[in-house]
Amino acid sequence: MSKKYLIGLDVGTSGAKCIIANSDGKVVASSTQEYPLYTPKPGWAEQNPEDWWQACVRGLKVILEKSGVNPADIAGVSYSGQMHGLVALDENSQVIRPAILWCDQRTQAQCDWITEKAGGLEGLLTYTNNRMLTGYTGGKILWLRDEEPENFNKMVLFVCPKDYIRFRMTGKLGIDVSDASGTGFFDVRSRAWSDGLIALAGLDKSIFPEAHESTELAGTVTGECAALTGLPEGLACYYGGGDAVIQTTGGGMVKPGTMGVVIGTSGNVAMALDKYEDNPNGALQLFCGNEPGSWMALGVTLTAGGGYRWYKDELCEAESIKAKAEGRNVFDVMGETAEQSVPGANGVVFTPYLTGERCPYPDPNARASFYGLTLSHKKADITRSVMEGVTYSLKQLVDIMGSFVPGEKVYTSGGGSVSALWRQMQADIFNLPVYTMAGANEGGAYGAVLVAGVGAGIWKDLGEAVQVIKPETETHPDPANQPAYNKTYEIYNMLYHALKSVYDKSAELGY
Repeated sequence: MSKKYLIGLDVGTSGAKCIIANSDGKVVASSTQEYPLYTPKPGWAEQNPEDWWQACVRGLKVILEKSGVNPADIAGVSYSGQMHGLVALDENSQVIRPAILWCDQRTQAQCDWITEKAGGLEGLLTYTNNRMLTGYTGGKILWLRDEEPENFNKMVLFVCPKDYIRFRMTGKLGIDVSDASGTGFFDVRSRAWSDGLIALAGLDKSIFPEAHESTELAGTVTGECAALTGLPEGLACYYGGGDAVIQTTGGGMVKPGTMGVVIGTSGNVAMALDKYEDNPNGALQLFCGNEPGSWMALGVTLTAGGGYRWYKDELCEAESIKAKAEGRNVFDVMGETAEQSVPGANGVVFTPYLTGERCPYPDPNARASFYGLTLSHKKADITRSVMEGVTYSLKQLVDIMGSFVPGEKVYTSGGGSVSALWRQMQADIFNLPVYTMAGANEGGAYGAVLVAGVGAGIWKDLGEAVQVIKPETETHPDPANQPAYNKTYEIYNMLYHALKSVYDKSAELGY
């Protein structure tokens, strides 16, 4: 095939990543363009879709210039993006209000209402096999109806973040089945909108975009987009997927048994399934995968690397000063501090509920805490406890995931995979071998490249596509560390339940 390059776009929470890779899977150019996040009220999180678009335009120009690739040699483009966001469009396909994001927590009343309307949790699961979580798009639609009826009445269609960018590139509107799975109104068993739940909610089905498989052709680059970006007019664009799903594809996880752990702003544990599974008690998220006949079991903890970054920003001024003076990465300095402590952090336990929690505790009232501090503890113990607390939250998800298919190994990615200390922590706490894979740290953008390659015919399916991904590091559990982690994990598992009444009282008092 003469056209041998592929582009992946990822519309993230902090920025848009654009990459271009060749047909051997090698990334030849990458660009990340940042944009702001707005919090007009406590618990709210919004962004301007125009900011996403301008960032993507800049990023596409950068990768074309950096790579030196002839645009005529590009075979296709596909997309990844933050899931669950509500982009409300009017009759002219114009954005009505700022997008409401995945981490927004304003919709608890609406989620409770639709759950009760469906006959409780068990009734709701019969429609979608998933809870209606506060982050999901469905609650946001209902919130818009309840709280901003003027905007709701203007809305003729909604899309998720990546779908808006694809629309700006192709002029075509739609959604893929993995992103649709995270709206709360999608029947993942049949890979179609749940007409019954939509009717029960009193919503018009016409506001729901057409759902397609990730590797399907969605449209082609318009002349307007070509003029802005340098891409060739008529370039094929494929639907892509929600980031929590497609980044696991980009990490090589398309078969059961391999668990994907991502320590990004949020954290997730995922595993591919080759058949539909029920989701008892809605403990996990059960989403459609990135090709027909595949599903993804997913558990998300809302604050992972984001918690470590918060700790760095607010409590690690000395480490930041040292890193700047020595021309080093501040996280490397923090890691050296953590290494001065021991597994189990000398009994200090951090619960990372800085933005509430999703799995295994779907609770917007949950709050972060440090437990076990005494006068004998040092900064090293506290720093290490933050890393361990995030890993314990992921261990809970690994344990639940194992009820579907026992885990054999872990592919880790995201910022937490860069640290050798954090990789060893994962191996010890999960008691599984941990690998990093080439390309995985490009996140959803790399998964989008693989999806585009299947759509364009470079690979016959995702199973063949992921053969281009090779291991970079391999870390095995150290039996000597596990007793200390096991003891601290036991305490970690008790803390949410012990503090639940405190969380609820704090929320009642407005904290």
